[in-house]
Amino acid sequence: MALSAEEVRHVAMLARLALSDDEVEALAPQLSDILAYADQVGEVAAEDVPATTHPYPLRNVFRADDARPSWPREDILAGAPEVEQDRFAVPRIVAEEG
Repeated sequence: MALSAEEVRHVAMLARLALSDDEVEALAPQLSDILAYADQVGEVAAEDVPATTHPYPLRNVFRADDARPSWPREDILAGAPEVEQDRFAVPRIVAEEG
């Protein structure tokens, strides 16, 4: 099935492509070949083969989200340069408006 120049222009318009007459002439046989290859793929697909999106089954590779004990707060804050009200003390970087 060979595409006509008008069909190529229509596809180009749908894709929002501006094609010159030379480009339309060059693309018509290429697009026709692509459609022919797509038809061949459709012929190969067998009804007994299920459609797939991935060659291998997908599975979750993450560990289970189980609660575990954390480090003691005192040990964490022991390495901080400054502590204020049981938290890390950091310099203010946003000035208050007022």
